[in-house]
Amino acid sequence: MTISSSEIRRNMTIILDNEVYQILDWQHRQAPKAPPTLTLKVRQVKSGNVYERKLQGNQKLTKAEVDTPTVQYLYADGNMHHFMDTETFEQFAITEEVLGDALKYISEGDMIEVMMYKGVALSVEVAPSVTLEIGQTEVGLRGDTQSGATKPATTTTGLVLQVPLFVSTGDRIVVNSSSGEYTGRAE
Repeated sequence: MTISSSEIRRNMTIILDNEVYQILDWQHRQAPKAPPTLTLKVRQVKSGNVYERKLQGNQKLTKAEVDTPTVQYLYADGNMHHFMDTETFEQFAITEEVLGDALKYISEGDMIEVMMYKGVALSVEVAPSVTLEIGQTEVGLRGDTQSGATKPATTTTGLVLQVPLFVSTGDRIVVNSSSGEYTGRAE
């Protein structure tokens, strides 16, 4: 489906040079005695890199028809990770390359959103805050109670972060998935 520059919206996905991009911002300019130009700020969905692209202002763009189903993480098998669509109960696998850092924030049974184009997973979206279990951490020293004291900990998913001294192995904590920081104890 082709669209004109007047139909562009934020977060719309388009195809440029056989790659899927998400539009972050755009500007249409008509300078006097010059052809119109369209400046797009786009994020390549596969890599996450942000680019600025200049196109002719009257150029038609191809809209990418993407689906974003909510899926449940089932299990890992080598570098393939298996998921199930919660509506159709269809199962499929996604490689570690596509999942990237999201692997540190998901455990078996967790729900995430996947951006799919023509049945192929392009990217994943993890919830802003996630609950993870501490897999390994040192014991906090008795008497070391200065406010804000922290120690390193590793979650069962492999994420390494700083936690307060009272957190111990086996505890469930809440983590901000965009910064990777401890935000509190899980209930």
